[in-house]
Amino acid sequence: MKAAVLEYPVATLDNRVLLPAGTRLSANILKELTAMNRDASYRKHSILDHDAVRQDINRLFQEPPYSAIFKKEEKTFALTLMRKMRFVAPLLEIIDYFDQNDSYTYRHILMVFALSTILVRDLMTKSEDRITEAMAGILHDLGKICVPLSVLKKSNPISRTEKNMLEHHALAGFVLVGYFLRDAGGFAARVAKGHHERKDGSGYPLGVLLKDRMVEIIAACDVYDALLSPRPYRPTPYDNRTALEAITEMAKKRKLSWKVVKALISHNRKDRPHFRECMVSAEKRGAPPKNSLYGNIIDNDG
Repeated sequence: MKAAVLEYPVATLDNRVLLPAGTRLSANILKELTAMNRDASYRKHSILDHDAVRQDINRLFQEPPYSAIFKKEEKTFALTLMRKMRFVAPLLEIIDYFDQNDSYTYRHILMVFALSTILVRDLMTKSEDRITEAMAGILHDLGKICVPLSVLKKSNPISRTEKNMLEHHALAGFVLVGYFLRDAGGFAARVAKGHHERKDGSGYPLGVLLKDRMVEIIAACDVYDALLSPRPYRPTPYDNRTALEAITEMAKKRKLSWKVVKALISHNRKDRPHFRECMVSAEKRGAPPKNSLYGNIIDNDG
């Protein structure tokens, strides 16, 4: 497979450029990248005990539709995994950055983590090691530190250049996570790079077929929560029914697999059917929010 090329530089929070624009992400470059950080010594901390994360995620669990999805068992399961996961300080500092500067992304990464843990439990082998990999969901959007806040928080239509800046976050996250974890081939780095790819090859940054079920689970949770979340480019978020219908449409178009979509839908049903027995209605009754600017691209950058 042809290696990706960075359209923009990748830098840390202290503006240290790890890789300049135009870098081809070859195996040798990635090896050099991880070697750059080989001698660094970082302290690790539990994400749940970091700053206000525990308080914030418990608050989010109380908001609909998550208050219905995360009953006592699901909530306990997610928090137990979260308590076990420890991250190096620079990654926690990036989460702090979003908490302080971009509440949309901060809220989003917490909920994508929580959703992905219960879907992995449903869909993957019941191995704690595999389930723990779902923790990588909390790192999937960290590359957004390489996108200007003015673009991340823009409330009017974006330009094509700004769209490219936004999409840069996938490769930027791949580089940053690989660098700080010293493992560019690890699952967390693969999630950062691949969470916007699709099963039909219509995604980005590489437009490849999404074949990794673990990455797909996080990709589906990413789409679902993004629809439910407040965003600068629309006055109101999607209601839950419309969000689920949008996810169902992606399965119909073979962008996501039916197993993953049905597992997500089953957690929204009162009787919690097994995903294999979850019936999906063909009737569409929801309506997307009015006056949403999502997907509106202006041709010029002036």
